[in-house]
Amino acid sequence: MKLFTKNQKETSVRPIVFVDIQSWKEMAKGVKLENEATIADFSGKGGQILKTIDQKGQIETIYAGTSFKDEDPRNWITLFAKLSSSLPEGTYKPEGWPDDKWYQAGLGWGLGRYEFDRYKKEKKELLKKILLVPEEAPTEFWQNSLNSVVLARDLINTPASDMGPEDLVRQAAEVANRFQAQLRTVRGEDLLLEGFPAVYAVGKGSERAPVLMDLRWGQKDHPKLTLVGKGVVFDTGGLNLKPAAGMRNMKKDMGGGAVSLALASLIMAEKLPVNLRLLIPAVENSPGMRAYRPGDVLETRKKITVEVGNTDAEGRLILCDALTCAAEEEPDLILDFSTLTGAARVALGQDLPPFYTPDSKIAHELFRAAEIVGDPLWQMPLWGPYRKSLKSDIADLSNVSNSPLAGSITAALFLYEFVKPAKNWVHFDIFGWRNSAMPGFPKGAEANALRAVFKFLANRYPH
Repeated sequence: MKLFTKNQKETSVRPIVFVDIQSWKEMAKGVKLENEATIADFSGKGGQILKTIDQKGQIETIYAGTSFKDEDPRNWITLFAKLSSSLPEGTYKPEGWPDDKWYQAGLGWGLGRYEFDRYKKEKKELLKKILLVPEEAPTEFWQNSLNSVVLARDLINTPASDMGPEDLVRQAAEVANRFQAQLRTVRGEDLLLEGFPAVYAVGKGSERAPVLMDLRWGQKDHPKLTLVGKGVVFDTGGLNLKPAAGMRNMKKDMGGGAVSLALASLIMAEKLPVNLRLLIPAVENSPGMRAYRPGDVLETRKKITVEVGNTDAEGRLILCDALTCAAEEEPDLILDFSTLTGAARVALGQDLPPFYTPDSKIAHELFRAAEIVGDPLWQMPLWGPYRKSLKSDIADLSNVSNSPLAGSITAALFLYEFVKPAKNWVHFDIFGWRNSAMPGFPKGAEANALRAVFKFLANRYPH
């Protein structure tokens, strides 16, 4: 679907004029504009849209308000998403748009068109809505960014009946083939032979065998970047079964795997100079006859034994093997993404994913990148004294804390045990979901942290 044009000679272009409250007061002194603004209750507030009509009954000019009440870095994205979703078919040219906000404009214009309608009999017609942008606008990058967000959202939105471990493998294979990457998989009991006992333990209770995906791309002399994504395609909680309300949206528990795969696709599309590796352990956490049990002691790749305090804390168990594998190659950077804890949502809500890293320089650069692209993140502390809450009487670690407090922090501390002594590691405890909609960000799947992390990586590994 075409979203952008650079043809400045395009005919039948409708202008989009951006105004704040003060500039609108000056502009709207004409009787016609005053009347139309009064009818539409338009004053230049952030997100407001006014469409003026010509004598033929056609839209003549669009005015968009920019006086936002809240300092939300996504405001410019949501404004353009609202424009693209509400305007009729046609070509539109922003006038007076800030030069440093074109990325937000392009992204919002595309995100406003997103809808997951795979299972709907009646699908909305995709109207031809084109944004006229400057000649120098990086529209290919915008499109690549949109493609990656759509990939992550579509994967997360897909029900577990159609998104088992092998379905996720097929999606990874499609991405690998598109960019001439190498994809290796380890399945079922072969996980034990190749040193991924915790991944196998969590996944063996399901009829759908666990799989580890290992994708590689890039030149070997480039800095090694390793991504790890949690791929729990459905989480019943295992034998510590979740209640109905807690299980309802657990198709999204592979959100870390989806975001990491989508990020890898964007890295490859933009040809970042990195030696990329992507590890996704994919399992279904089910209470089958062979399911692992509370009280079991699991071996891990790092030879750290873990007592299972709760089978519903399975994500950290599959990640610990993958993170150990990632750290063995001593890459320049390790990033992991997982829908790991409800505690992260209690602390920061659905909009603000926490991240953890022992490297303060990396933290600062991530935070700055997130602000620039309007993909908010927040650093949380790897508070060492809480490590004692993960003690087990019979094993090296417990997979759950003995305290009801600081659940996201203790989960991050658990993972840190498997990347130590490395410091160049970041853990993202994402939600992968939205319980409520806003323009460009519908209810359902969300690719938390994807754009922020790519901006950080593009700065760290410039062409």
